Amino acid sequence: MIARWSRLAQALTVLMLVATAAGAQTVESFYRGKTIDIVIGLTPGGGYDAYARLVGRFLSKYIPGNPSIAARNMPGGGSRTAASYVYNVAAKDGTVIGSADQSFPLQQALGDPTILFDNNRLVWIGNPDSDNNTVVTWHASGVRSIDDARKTVVAMGSTGVNTSSQYVEAMNRIAGTRFRIIMGYPGANEINLAMENGEVGGRGSNSWSSWKATKPDWLRDGKINIILQVGIERNGEIPDVPLLLDFARDDLDRAALLALSAPPAIGRPLFTAPGVPAERVRALREAFDAVMRDPEFLDQARQQNLEINPVSGAKLQEIVARMTSLDKPTAQRLKDIVGGLEEPRK
Repeated sequence: MIARWSRLAQALTVLMLVATAAGAQTVESFYRGKTIDIVIGLTPGGGYDAYARLVGRFLSKYIPGNPSIAARNMPGGGSRTAASYVYNVAAKDGTVIGSADQSFPLQQALGDPTILFDNNRLVWIGNPDSDNNTVVTWHASGVRSIDDARKTVVAMGSTGVNTSSQYVEAMNRIAGTRFRIIMGYPGANEINLAMENGEVGGRGSNSWSSWKATKPDWLRDGKINIILQVGIERNGEIPDVPLLLDFARDDLDRAALLALSAPPAIGRPLFTAPGVPAERVRALREAFDAVMRDPEFLDQARQQNLEINPVSGAKLQEIVARMTSLDKPTAQRLKDIVGGLEEPRK
């Protein structure tokens, strides 16, 4: 009996030592030899893809242990597929990072049933660029301004229920425009091709900086008309383009449109799963911040015409918390403004 208890005590001691050693594993020893997957919720070639891949190329340099970085695209549901994967399926150990649509915290506040994850429990790592979004029309659409859009029906390409459909729906309801929303495009390239082919006459959302990075020739040659910008204030490079907030008719409208104008602060975000150990979260956020200061990174961003106006992970976490906790009158007015939208059936 005594021998059996002695063996049991020894076994328990070994288990405690193993657990202690695992708990004491450093961030560097954990990441050494591993690969971090960056799961991008939209197709290659657009702004989300460009920023995620550029940041990924430098992130390993600043993460202790210097893990490999592998970026892969997982389009679907306007990037809901990727966000749900990171939240519900991916390892909760800091080896999977996601990049998905900036509108999801606001969609959660509006009670969107297709948001199968809690944005407040996602761990936000950072956003490399906070810039105004824009609504554009193709040069052959016959619509060059909001006034034109009040008179002429124009089809607008969208990836789903997110900013790419919400801005134009809001303008239909508060400004009397006649935009017709065509949802279901998997990403930016597909909408751009649809504009070139005459399938749609415009695009519901893209940041101003992304246009400069991905389609500078379109801007130079007047292929697209920037007819609306969305943010807290006008971008100084396009000062004559009206702001979504300009169309508020009263204080409640303004509060709702302020909420709808908040996603640009989320920008092209990077996040990881809930439950990642705090020391690894800290390492990922510190690595992101270091990348944003890296001279070679900034030089490559300039070469790709990608603007860098970063928001830290801690700040993003605060912004998300505010966006998901709208007061009831504002949330209801926003639902009235962008309501009626639903994901296309597959």
